[in-house]
Amino acid sequence: MLAFISLIVAIGLAWIHILASRMRFLDTLPRSRWLSLAGGASVAYVFVHIFPELSKGQQTLESVSYAALGFLEHHVYLVALGGFSVFYGLERLAARSRQHNQKSGIGNFTTLEVFWLHIASFAAYNALIGYLLLHREEANGLGLLFFAIAMALHFIVNDRGLSQHHKHSYQKVGRWLLASAILVGWALGYATEIPQAGIALLFAFLAGGIILNVLKEELPEERESRFWAFILGAFVYAAILLIAEAG
Repeated sequence: MLAFISLIVAIGLAWIHILASRMRFLDTLPRSRWLSLAGGASVAYVFVHIFPELSKGQQTLESVSYAALGFLEHHVYLVALGGFSVFYGLERLAARSRQHNQKSGIGNFTTLEVFWLHIASFAAYNALIGYLLLHREEANGLGLLFFAIAMALHFIVNDRGLSQHHKHSYQKVGRWLLASAILVGWALGYATEIPQAGIALLFAFLAGGIILNVLKEELPEERESRFWAFILGAFVYAAILLIAEAG
């Protein structure tokens, strides 16, 4: 039953990427308060829910011995740092590509090579999220609901950033690939299962990626982000998560 529900959630998350471009009310400057609200909620999920799970995951990693994991089996937070660093590097690459094309008079979008690299990376990221719909530390309906809400809000934030970088290429091709990647990840999760130590590492990488992908949209001065909307989203969703856990 839970597998069927997770499939419905995966389809819903895929539709977020497909439909987000139609949310024209988000295309404002100063930055839409709804985007800042969504970003705050996404970050709250990482700090209130995923990071505590990483602590448990660290214990799981230390209780097993996999030669393949090597050094990382004792440093799950380094994997989170790795996720943060990978997506920071991708963001810088995309930003520089846009700047180069602008100066060259080509247009305010990335080169085709950077577009494919960016989309391939985010497709893997989305596939990971699709996989984790079925394989999480908290494998129950309520945990799935909170994960789904946080990821839906996160996808809306990601979609705006990717659309700004890649313009027509993202609308025509990119968003469809990212939507499909979620379903591919779910299918892989349904067909395979990796040990809990591996799940802990995947969650760690995801946590680092979420933090970077939210903050890169909120922090640049030209975004004119809504600080209070971000804080409201973070604290309200954190409160909901804490109340649910206490109950």
